[in-house]
Parts: sequence; C-alpha cells; structure tokens
Amino acid sequence: MTKFLGTAAGIADRDERSRKLRKVSSGLSRGGPMRLIFGIFPLLAVPVLIYNLMVGITPLADHGPGAHAQFAINMVSGAKWEIFSGDILIIIAMIFFFIEILKATSTGTASIVNHAVSMVLFIVCLVEFLLLDRFGTSTFFILTMMCLLDVLAGVVVTIISARRDFTVSEPGHGK
Repeated sequence: MTKFLGTAAGIADRDERSRKLRKVSSGLSRGGPMRLIFGIFPLLAVPVLIYNLMVGITPLADHGPGAHAQFAINMVSGAKWEIFSGDILIIIAMIFFFIEILKATSTGTASIVNHAVSMVLFIVCLVEFLLLDRFGTSTFFILTMMCLLDVLAGVVVTIISARRDFTVSEPGHGK
C-alpha cells in the first residue's frame, strides 16, 4: 500500500510539473513577435550601434587630448567630475548587459538563437576593434569585452539552468 501511495504521489508530482511547464510555454507564446524578437535580439547591439553612429559622425576620443566632456559636476570634495560620451555609453551598456544576464536564465530555443547572435556581435566588435583605427579606444574595448562576457555568461547560465531543470525532472529524485 505504501508503494502504491508513493507511486501515486510521483505521478501527481510529474503531472504538476507538466502543468507548470505548459503554463510557462503558453505564457511565452502569448507575447507574440515582439517577445520573440526581444528574446533573440542581443541588447548589447544597441550601444555598439550607437558607438558606430557616433564614430561615423564625430571622432570619439576617450579622455585624451581633444576630448570634450558632455557635462561636468562639481563634487563636494572640490573635484570636477567630467562625464564623456563614452562613459555614458558604458553605463547604458552595463544596464543592457544586466538584462542580457537575466534573459540567459531561460532555456528555450530563443535563448539559444540569442547566444548565437551574441557570438556574431562579439566577432563583429572584435574585428572592428582590431582592424579599424577609430574603434581602437578603451570605450570600444570595454564594449567588446561586455559582448564576450555576454556570450560566455549566457552559455554557462543556460547550461546550468538546463542541467538543473533536467535533474529536477528525472525520475527518482523526488521525495
């Protein structure tokens, strides 16, 4: 009788997990094409595109001679904090990088495509950094490294999430 109750409880747990998976899957499909595009499109492409546009319009020097601060703030200590356009771009990129890490926790097909597109973005950034003189700045190097970390972190987080999901759904791991 105890074995029968244990089997019934296992079947109930499996049915509950299946119900939860169907609910999550249907929630993702309800988002439509915008949700799919958001899931596939690497957000770090936005600051890279902005950098490309900025370089096309005006030379973007980091902090060297000829660099002009976007604005400056006088600090309480008496120091003058100058904020350059590259600094603002790095801040935007860090926000997008955080969102990319959150997106990496999903294990769907869209996340796999996102990792592939992120890898292409990293390769484009690396080629621009190595071959084009106007992209050889600290700002663009940091953007390139963020793209690399996005690829690495996305793959690692996805593998760990998939392994956890696989372990949870294996028979015999329940109570």
